[in-house]
Amino acid sequence: MQAHKFPVPIDGHEDPAESAITASELRAVNAQLAADELEITVLDSLTPVELAWREIEGDNLNSLHQSYDWCMSWTRAYGYPLSILWGRFGEKTAFILPVEINRFHGCRTARFIGADHSNINTGLFTPRFIEVINVLGPQKLAEMLRSALSGRADLLLLQNIPLEWRGRRNPLALLPMVQNQNHAYQLPLLENMESTLQQVNAKHRRKKFRMQLRRLEALGGFDYVSGGTSDEQHWLLDRFFELKGERFKALGLPDVFEDPKTRAFLHAALDIRHPDGQTSGLEMHAIRLKGDYDGHVAAVAGISRKGDHIICQFSAIDESLAAETSPGEFLFWQMIEGRHGKGVALFDFGLGDQRYKRSWAPVETEHYDAVLPLSLRGTVGGLVHRAITRGKAFIKSRPRIYHPAQRIRRVIGI
Repeated sequence: MQAHKFPVPIDGHEDPAESAITASELRAVNAQLAADELEITVLDSLTPVELAWREIEGDNLNSLHQSYDWCMSWTRAYGYPLSILWGRFGEKTAFILPVEINRFHGCRTARFIGADHSNINTGLFTPRFIEVINVLGPQKLAEMLRSALSGRADLLLLQNIPLEWRGRRNPLALLPMVQNQNHAYQLPLLENMESTLQQVNAKHRRKKFRMQLRRLEALGGFDYVSGGTSDEQHWLLDRFFELKGERFKALGLPDVFEDPKTRAFLHAALDIRHPDGQTSGLEMHAIRLKGDYDGHVAAVAGISRKGDHIICQFSAIDESLAAETSPGEFLFWQMIEGRHGKGVALFDFGLGDQRYKRSWAPVETEHYDAVLPLSLRGTVGGLVHRAITRGKAFIKSRPRIYHPAQRIRRVIGI
């Protein structure tokens, strides 16, 4: 006779409290068994795990920046050695951490693919792994990652991770962390533009929009460019590079978009499009003037989409044309208004504390860096990263120090 999984009282009725306790204990046992079964394989290429990767990235809460096509575009442009961490419960995928190896802080560092140009990183985790992560524990997770990357890197540095993202705790929060100096800023999109604006001083925002509209119309009008042909999209991206380069030069700062490899990666991101319309690697939007300035781009921005989450990757304005109309702010209005009714719940302004972001975004999300030394050299590199990050955070949190530091940075060009 087959034994019952749960004890049954003599009278034939289960005791609810006893059943609940037994079910809880059973889940704990199953979680422990899964944790004991976990193993990590390291791959030198993305392609062997493509099918599992694309399945996991379908989870709305796994970041676009760890998606297969995004990582492949970066890898083709830069070609850094890869160490794709593939966690499995037997034959079933548990997680994927797509990392590449490069020199950082004086040592071989395993970082998220494309870490220097990503606004949010989560890794790729299955619901099952998230269920058992607490059973696995921080020490065991760290030991397994160290063992997997042994001989490949000195430091595992996973940056810009929200410890909790839209109600879900990130499993990487178990690793040693330091708070990143940059936060991200988001605007929840509600039923319509009017209700969304109620979160951010609607009266002031509408008044500012009407003023910008009048000024643009006085100049001869404008077109809001949303999407367009492939050639138009690539042309707008090149125009962004020009405008941003001029801005960095005026400020005496290095141009982070100057590298031809970075430009090639972003051009490739324009071609990432999923048939369901719920994912786009990069899409260019712009305010294009009419009248005397016909055809000139006053403001341009690049946004990405993953499910119901929109991320503004970058933006720029032509300060020689209609700067008094605040074309950048006006473009954000157009992009935000145009996302209503299209399944978008969150408009993300990305990393970095800027006044216009705070004026739009009622939600501020702290980001953290996982810092796991893998060797003695990595221990030194980890200490350096912690010191630099905490120093930057200290300065940025104190305007009396931060603003003079920015002026000094512009003068010496770093």
